[in-house]
Amino acid sequence: MADRTAPLAVEELRALVASGEIDTVVLAFPDMQGRLQGKRFAAPFFLDDVLEHGTEGCNYLLAVDTEMNTVDGYAMSSWDRGYGDFAMRPDLSTLRRLPWHEGTAFLVADLAWNDGSPVVAAPRQILRRQLERLAAHGYSAHAGTELEFIVFKDTFEQAWNSGYRELTPANQYNIDYSILGTGRIEPLLRRIRNEMAGAGLTVESAKGECNPGQHEIAFKYDEALVTCDQHAVYKTGAKEIAVQEGVSLTFMAKYNEREGNSCHIHLSLQDDDGVSVMAGEGPGGMSPVMRHFLAGQLAALRDFALLYAPNINSYKRFQPGSFAPTAVAWGYDNRTCALRVVGHGRSLRFENRLPGGDVNPYLAVAGLVAAGIHGIENRLELPDECTGNAYKGDYAHVPTTLREAAELWENSPIARTAFGDEVVAHYSNMARVEVEAFDAAVTDWELRRSFERL
Repeated sequence: MADRTAPLAVEELRALVASGEIDTVVLAFPDMQGRLQGKRFAAPFFLDDVLEHGTEGCNYLLAVDTEMNTVDGYAMSSWDRGYGDFAMRPDLSTLRRLPWHEGTAFLVADLAWNDGSPVVAAPRQILRRQLERLAAHGYSAHAGTELEFIVFKDTFEQAWNSGYRELTPANQYNIDYSILGTGRIEPLLRRIRNEMAGAGLTVESAKGECNPGQHEIAFKYDEALVTCDQHAVYKTGAKEIAVQEGVSLTFMAKYNEREGNSCHIHLSLQDDDGVSVMAGEGPGGMSPVMRHFLAGQLAALRDFALLYAPNINSYKRFQPGSFAPTAVAWGYDNRTCALRVVGHGRSLRFENRLPGGDVNPYLAVAGLVAAGIHGIENRLELPDECTGNAYKGDYAHVPTTLREAAELWENSPIARTAFGDEVVAHYSNMARVEVEAFDAAVTDWELRRSFERL
């Protein structure tokens, strides 16, 4: 475990490079899927040339599908526009070491066009814009993400070569909260925990989950943008550590017909003095601000589902009785609802239970903030809480397909007001590309049912 945590000061980086302790610097930005894309630099070159001026990357990186294929329909990048570059500008507040890569430092880039204007459809910029809107109301957002994954004894290469069939999970049965179950792969979990701490994340705990081989490592909440940056570092780093340990893991929302991988997101608000504004004298100990903010979540939940569940596979999680939500409802400590209110006093917050492990955290948290602002600006009234089983209640249903979510997003006045036409169009096209690719695919399900019997 490294003895230094993020952020690193530039002066520290210079000293580490001079001593030979750091020889590589990774500069990366989150793409539409929340994946880190960028370059590895020789550390002296980074300090001499990239630190001040940044670097370039092909703008198709925000205009491709999950397979990195060039696709049509994006205004910012196309064959007709020549697939030029955008600028990658280092955010020095994110500078840190990556303990799982020897001699390596890392930092996140913001994207800009050659004239210096921001790339407004870039996920990090989308979140920044919503946080600026929130700040105009006198508030800042703090968030925590709870990300689940499934570990397999197969390597990523073995999984690929087998077509991801008949993989061997690290545990053979439900190990939810089981100390024996987590002990089976504690060497891997310990490496991830300790080395994420060395990268500046504050580790809380690790626990087993329900699906065989499923686990969760939790980290302390932080400012919203910091949390999303850390989420991206953790998700990439966990896969890289798994490679080094000769195993694989997946964050996909629904690997099989059993329990999916969730990514519950907790969010709270503070004022300019750093005091929580969620608690108050109202019903349930909530302030008027929290009630409006939570009402905004309900009002925008279906319209913003694309931000919380961005892939075809995401919607396979939303099954009754699965601990993944189906109802647009809220309740106190009620895991059958899409929105769960937890904590008390300064710890009072809400949890959005829609996102899966495949979520782009920047887009999801931007959605939570934008929805809350909608509630505050329109002084929306919070409906009654759900006190029973929301799966059986008379509530609006979350979208059941990416196609439905994309239509709601594209036609949403709330989305256009909050994000603007360019962002709405960009992510509508992302969904269109995925839906068309899926519609053209022949699945294992079709082969099993049709090859002989039809």
